[in-house]
Amino acid sequence: MRGLLRVLALLYIAASGARAEDASDTRWLDIEGRIQYGYYTEDVRALEQVADSLETDSASGMLRPYYLALARYRLALLESTHHPERARADVDHCVTSLEEPTKADAGASEALALQAACDRLLAKLKPVGSPYLSLKSGSALHRAVALAPQNPRVLLLNAVIEYDLHRERSAVTAELKKAVASFERERAGVERPPSWGAADAYALLGRSLLEQGDAIGARGALEHALLLVPDFALAHRLMARITAG
Repeated sequence: MRGLLRVLALLYIAASGARAEDASDTRWLDIEGRIQYGYYTEDVRALEQVADSLETDSASGMLRPYYLALARYRLALLESTHHPERARADVDHCVTSLEEPTKADAGASEALALQAACDRLLAKLKPVGSPYLSLKSGSALHRAVALAPQNPRVLLLNAVIEYDLHRERSAVTAELKKAVASFERERAGVERPPSWGAADAYALLGRSLLEQGDAIGARGALEHALLLVPDFALAHRLMARITAG
């Protein structure tokens, strides 16, 4: 009887833990969705609101600083052309937000990849420190790829950085195709945070194919991006370039 009670108690604890984990996942996926939708629709104010709320969030663990960094990175991408000073402040914040997570967990491949992307963007916005930041970005990216060579967000951010470094477009396209395939495998499973990036990968693949003169392939990729996110502003702009001839 005691053995049965012990088994039942362990099952109850396990079930309670699973429910708590599911609730936590739902919360972070909601925050992730708000960040991504703000970026897709280029709504700077909405992104700022999410970032500000994460600043004062009391949640422990790696996901709070990770999503704070993602929100700041997305803001910096939107602001980099017209508001470079604000973009520098946001991407600086992205880098500092990820310092502890990448130190605390040597296997934090996604945090390392995001840190690499932030450092690369900061190198563009701060030319004086560009050589150091570029080396730092490359080091973090190398570690991320070594730790998780099939992770879809690692593959995506690797392709983003390769594109930004003006690598051969065919090589960037190949990386984006790998990212897309990895996202499709991930989407077939249980959704866990982080899970962002599939629409981004398809849109950037469309851009890369379009730059290589493959309008048919580009249209197919962009249609996938818009199927996932109908309000994706970048994908709409790229599709307009195709339809305009």
